[in-house]
Amino acid sequence: MGNIVAIVGRPNVGKSTLFNRLTQSRRAIVNEQAGTTRDRQYGKCEWIGREFSVIDTGGWVSNSSDVFEEEIKRHVSIAMEEADLVLFLVDAQNGITDLDEEVASLLRRSKKQVMLVSNKTDTFDMQYTAAEFYKLGMGDPFMISAINGLGSGELLDTIVERLGEEPPADEYEDTLPRFAVVGRPNAGKSSIVNAFMGEDRSIVTDIAGTTRDSIYTRFNKFGHDFYLVDTAGIRKKAKVHEDLEYYSVVRSIRAIENSDVCILMVDATRGVESQDMNIFSLIQKNKKGLVVAVNKWDLVENKQTNDAKKFEDMIRERFAPFVDFPVIFTSAVTKQRILKVVDAAAMVFENRKRKVPTSKLNEYMLPLIENYPPPALKGKYIKIKYVTQLPDTYVPTFIFFANLPQYVKDPYKRFLENKIRAKWEFTGTPIQVFIRNK
Repeated sequence: MGNIVAIVGRPNVGKSTLFNRLTQSRRAIVNEQAGTTRDRQYGKCEWIGREFSVIDTGGWVSNSSDVFEEEIKRHVSIAMEEADLVLFLVDAQNGITDLDEEVASLLRRSKKQVMLVSNKTDTFDMQYTAAEFYKLGMGDPFMISAINGLGSGELLDTIVERLGEEPPADEYEDTLPRFAVVGRPNAGKSSIVNAFMGEDRSIVTDIAGTTRDSIYTRFNKFGHDFYLVDTAGIRKKAKVHEDLEYYSVVRSIRAIENSDVCILMVDATRGVESQDMNIFSLIQKNKKGLVVAVNKWDLVENKQTNDAKKFEDMIRERFAPFVDFPVIFTSAVTKQRILKVVDAAAMVFENRKRKVPTSKLNEYMLPLIENYPPPALKGKYIKIKYVTQLPDTYVPTFIFFANLPQYVKDPYKRFLENKIRAKWEFTGTPIQVFIRNK
């Protein structure tokens, strides 16, 4: 895959700030605390008609107490292998450190095309300090300030020039469906994303809160083509103490808002807890498609024949009144039934786009309504004469025209929704039912 630019360097030199600057987004979390970024994050940059991918990486560290050190270093190495051009970011305010020299040595051995970028040159006076970086043997240092954009235009001009002619590549499809993997911390979200992709796309540990950014990955296998979003675990507000974790939770909520279908991961060893209910409520409020994946099913001991059915019934009971969604029992570690999760998410996405012809709707629904009309209220009888599905809506939306729409209550609307679901395939997607004056 061509046109990939990786940003590497030691912690806290401004890699995520530069990533956000180049991609014109806020997808990477920026914080003064070193070690904020862990997984490699992908984004798109467009400049003077050219488009290329940008990879943000974790800070390169050695001999630290960080339990993620080895995983972060492995992800940095993978990013460098994937890249056509590496931006080696250094800090003009702190000068050369041992870690900078270690990264420079690694880059020299990699034989990759490298640009040395001196960040945090916030004033023109700071540019004189950049001469120190010639010692790294990486060529002329390119002076920028990622936080205020100083030198970023010239940097992009040079990147495009270094990348050369644009190779033929798949066009970036912003219209592809987005499936967000959501759930409580440590429910196995990153593990199942890695299992889907067949590679260690996200760092996985037993420590809750390992994933911080929302990681977008394109899945193009087995006849499916969509974006898979690994999110940080959403925990109760009372348990969110760090600023970083707060930003991670916000990113996860935004990922739900920007997705088409949410794959809600439930830990089979813990069952459905209150936080699962809160996440489900968030999915419902945003009117997203839903697939429930019961992960860690392989860890449940002494399973009986009907245990899966009982567990599924319990989930539907907790999530009522919305019960028409797929429930799949899976294990990210053993890869048991993980492709069924993908198939189910794709099916739910197709159901969201389903359109029912008006003639068929009226042919089926009007006799049902005549046999089971809305309850009379204050001696007034409600008559529903016509039904149609609105075109070009985000979720399937049905309008019923009646003489007294204000007297039709929610229980009867649910009756109408259930009858529509019984006849047509809308599994996993919310349905909106409105009663309007004829």
